[in-house]
Amino acid sequence: MIDAFSRNGPLMEASSYPVWAQQLIQECSSAKSKVVEHELYRRMRDGQLSPKIMRQYLIGGWPVVEQFAVYMANNLAKTRFARHPGEDMARRWLMRNIRVELNHADYWINWSEAHGVSLDDLKAQRVSPHLHALSHWCWHTSSADSLIVAIAATNYAIEGATGEWSAVVCSSGEYAESFPQESRKRAMKWLKMHAQYDDSHPWEALEIICTLAGNNPSQHLQAELRQAVIKSYDYMFLFLEHCMQLDKAAQRTRAAELES
Repeated sequence: MIDAFSRNGPLMEASSYPVWAQQLIQECSSAKSKVVEHELYRRMRDGQLSPKIMRQYLIGGWPVVEQFAVYMANNLAKTRFARHPGEDMARRWLMRNIRVELNHADYWINWSEAHGVSLDDLKAQRVSPHLHALSHWCWHTSSADSLIVAIAATNYAIEGATGEWSAVVCSSGEYAESFPQESRKRAMKWLKMHAQYDDSHPWEALEIICTLAGNNPSQHLQAELRQAVIKSYDYMFLFLEHCMQLDKAAQRTRAAELES
């Protein structure tokens, strides 16, 4: 048990975790920044995102939001009581947070309805298949990968980036003020909830990962974790890029029509 990890410092400080975990954070930071600092979120913050992009974003993102509790349940099924301290920690954490994720699906529906996107629209999923790649990856990793890798890909990487980009969108009142005052709180709840308290979730996930891996995991495991985290960020980035490309393609079509 000399390799066992037990956090002594603050939850949300990288220095509280083993050197290998600090390296993981650093090595994945550029891929994460591409998501958090993406043009789509800056334009959303400033109230400058076109209705077409917003609609595609909300519909395309729905499978991940609606199924996130299922991803966590898939990971919960991999645990066994008292087999490993990290599994016990993951078991308690997943059980507690699955219920929270179910509520988040309701908040996404409210956000969508504020943009004229109905539940039927979300369920119909009439969007480009490119926008489903992220949800397919989340389903794959939570179903097929080990507990530690799947938690790194979903609860650490995706929740971590989501908390940060939500904070970017909420950093200005411009977007919130685009909604009528009577429906503003309801429309903004998903964003506000993630920006205000979900920032602790990826750190809790990192603590679980470190408890499962110990202070000196194999190079192979470190590479697996790094690959899974970066892949999640890359799929998020591709999702955002495709949303923006749809709008740019429409602009090119309109320009061509004007010229002809």
